[in-house]
Amino acid sequence: MDRARYIALEGPIGVGKTSLTKLLAEELGGVTQLEEVDDNPFLQKFYKDTKKYAFQTQIFFLLSRFQQQKELNQQDLFQKTVVSDYIFAKDKIFAYLNLDEDELGLYEQTFRLLDERIPKPDLVIYLQASCDVLLSRIEKRNNDYERSITKEYLKALVEAYDKYFFYYGDTPLLVVNTSEIDFVNNPLDLANLVKEIKSIRGGTQHYIPLGSGK
Repeated sequence: MDRARYIALEGPIGVGKTSLTKLLAEELGGVTQLEEVDDNPFLQKFYKDTKKYAFQTQIFFLLSRFQQQKELNQQDLFQKTVVSDYIFAKDKIFAYLNLDEDELGLYEQTFRLLDERIPKPDLVIYLQASCDVLLSRIEKRNNDYERSITKEYLKALVEAYDKYFFYYGDTPLLVVNTSEIDFVNNPLDLANLVKEIKSIRGGTQHYIPLGSGK
């Protein structure tokens, strides 16, 4: 992966995707592509009334992410490494978790049309953490729209992510347990991850840092 030009991070809310994306971009001499979460006008309403606002929230995210990915496709990915804090397919994880059958049918049609027109990453990094760790990190960053997230919703989301990536095979995949490590405040944790990324040659690889004790 020394020559990877497009790396995407994924994982549930609170796992640390954006912080690690910025650090990896700096380490690899690249640029970031960050999800525009705060621009979604339905998100805060969604966390208060999931059923009522799920479809609006999902469609807004789908179109917003597509626009970002389309712009990425127009750039020269061989000039600088791009590190993104999401993959386009994450939208489906949330869609299947939150939409009813009729909404999902319409959503799937739209997703398939858009998915064919965007670039695929050279590497996807799936970040995992326990629900308790995720809740602690969410509380610490104290975002207004995340205060209504319940442990039950978070648990369902973690299970949906695990199921999706269990069957994932679109690109090389690195699965990283982050429950007991700190990429932001511990340079050694970050250095070890960068070394692991550069060692990947394909397929799926699991990285459980020694600090996790697992």
